[in-house]
Amino acid sequence: MSSDNIQIHVLVSGIVQGVFFRTETQKTAKANNVTGWVKNLDDGSVEAVIEGKKENVNNVVDWCHKGSPAAFVSNVKATEQSALSNFDGFKIQ
Repeated sequence: MSSDNIQIHVLVSGIVQGVFFRTETQKTAKANNVTGWVKNLDDGSVEAVIEGKKENVNNVVDWCHKGSPAAFVSNVKATEQSALSNFDGFKIQ
């Protein structure tokens, strides 16, 4: 990844576990050629770090506001961080 990449840390709350949210996030990330990871948190929310070209990252963050078909997203908190370029693909943790 090049140095003009951005990295966004995302916290998604609502009905986002048990509804294929992580799998669909991974598919969306791969379709947008970004790297990072997504995982469930103990409080029922989903956390992700998405890195890549700004437009591509924003596409995935925008998708997070909608989520998978069975999801109900009540809140998305997206925070830009320093891009590290140390991810190998986009993983589900």
